[in-house]
Amino acid sequence: MPTHPFVSRFFVNTDARCESLIYDLPPSWWSRPYEYEWSLNFISPHGAVLDAACGISHPLKFHLASVCAEVHACDMDARIASWDAVIQEVSDDIGPEAARQVKTSRTGNLKLQQANLTELPYEDESFDTIFCISVLEHLTHEDTVGTLREFHRTLNGEGLLVLTFDYPTVNLPVMNQLLLEAGFVYWGETDFELPADAVGTDLWGGLNCFRAVLKKAEE
Repeated sequence: MPTHPFVSRFFVNTDARCESLIYDLPPSWWSRPYEYEWSLNFISPHGAVLDAACGISHPLKFHLASVCAEVHACDMDARIASWDAVIQEVSDDIGPEAARQVKTSRTGNLKLQQANLTELPYEDESFDTIFCISVLEHLTHEDTVGTLREFHRTLNGEGLLVLTFDYPTVNLPVMNQLLLEAGFVYWGETDFELPADAVGTDLWGGLNCFRAVLKKAEE
């Protein structure tokens, strides 16, 4: 199994994983330790980044704010626009200590906004990196098309789109076609075969997690 972070493939059990990102990750988050650890490869202190459909309590946006120059995060949930509501959800969902750790982390450059992925409130070519972690499996086909269109619009010409999603909820050949039609190409090698040691869960009928890193196709 290729180990280079630019290879788009399924996560496997031997991949690096993080147990903590701002706070200790809950054991029930079966794929997040792998997803977050992999995502760290694409973080630059000089970048303008977006955590798309970031969730309320999930920590990637807080970590990005501690590293990157300009950080935006959006979610459909209206609570994302209230810092107090965000902290309360971290406390309720993860625990009071996690909320304390978020409050004491560097988040002054984190801009939170309620938004639909199909109508992002950002200018064209705003971002050097767009992260979209375990989101696409929750979207309809129509909304996926609209979301990928918006990612293409708001990503700059040298930028990267960093995706993870659940399989087989997401049909890989269909998603591959939608990404290509939206104007993206894979940044590096691809391996679409499901390996025997793929990271997975028995929940929801059995799931595995695919990672993909893409850039805009040259016009």
